[in-house]
Parts: sequence; C-alpha cells; structure tokens
Amino acid sequence: MAVTVCVHLGVTFLHVAPANAVTKQHGRAIDDWIYPEFEQNWKLFAPNPLQQNIAVQVRAQVLTGDGTLRTTGWYDLSAEDGRAIDGNLLPSHTQQNELRRAWDFFTATHGPDNRPVGLRGALSETYLRRIVLMRLDRDGAAGPGGSVERVQVRSVSTNVRPPDWSQEQVSDKPTHRELPWWPVTSADHGGGAR
Repeated sequence: MAVTVCVHLGVTFLHVAPANAVTKQHGRAIDDWIYPEFEQNWKLFAPNPLQQNIAVQVRAQVLTGDGTLRTTGWYDLSAEDGRAIDGNLLPSHTQQNELRRAWDFFTATHGPDNRPVGLRGALSETYLRRIVLMRLDRDGAAGPGGSVERVQVRSVSTNVRPPDWSQEQVSDKPTHRELPWWPVTSADHGGGAR
C-alpha cells in the first residue's frame, strides 16, 4: 500500500510539474493514471468561482424481465449525493466529488451541441456513462430480471442569488442541458476497467 501511495504521489507531482524529460518521455502513461479520476485543477482559487447550483439527473430505457421496454422517471443523482453527505461528519471523496467532477469533465470536453471538442471527449462520455449506470444499478432502476438499454443525462443549472449588497443581476430561471440517449454496451459495465 505504501508503494502505491508513493507511486501515486510521484505521478501526481509529475502531472502538475512543468514539462521535463520524464513527462516528455512518459506523458501518456502519466495521463492514463491521472485522467479522469485524479485530474487536478485550480477552480478553488478562481477569481470568480462557480455561482450556480447544478443538478445532474439521469433516466433510462429499461428492458424489463417480461420483455417490455419502459422509460424510467428522472433520477436526481445530485440530490442523492446531497442526502448522502448531509449530516455525515466524514463524507467520502466519492460522495462529494465523483458526479460533479464527471459532469465538469464532460462539459469541458463538449461543445453546446454535445459533440466532443478534443481527444478526451470520448473518455468523458464513458466516465459519465459508467457513473450513471452504477447509480442506476444501485437504485434498482432496471427491476428484477431487467436491463438498462439506454441512458439519458441532463443538468438543471440555477444561479445562486448574489448577496444583498451586490449590484450584480442574475436570472432566477433554471437552464437545462439535455444530452442525447446513449446506448449501453457490456463495456459500460466494466466497473472502471480500462
């Protein structure tokens, strides 16, 4: 375990360090270790931090045990995470960040038309799809003998009201971003295998 921790810290250091001989030669291996689970960013120190509440929701088309196809209602995964954290003195990193980071990763690698803009777009889709499938499985969305055939993800973003002393004006209307239906394959149930 100590060796794994040391390797992880070393790889993370190489990821955030300026370009050098090691990162030039082993950059691909470093990126494979870091992305998407351990990606580093500076949003905490941003001069204008996020001022929105973003709820990520998912629904599924399920092939039931008797062979019929049905569509579930929307599962509010962000609310589930909030309930898991609320009152928990030591919430896990996963409860706090997994879904939010997956959604941030997706939106950073996709344009407003939901098409990938860069090489990491497919990776972000796979990562988000696996997370929502794990959550749907945990919630028993497919039912006994059923299977999830397709999933659809959406977000509902609501601006946080500025403080009373601020002159800033923001809309109080939520905005929605709805992704197309994604087919589910056996590879999506890989449990995080690469």
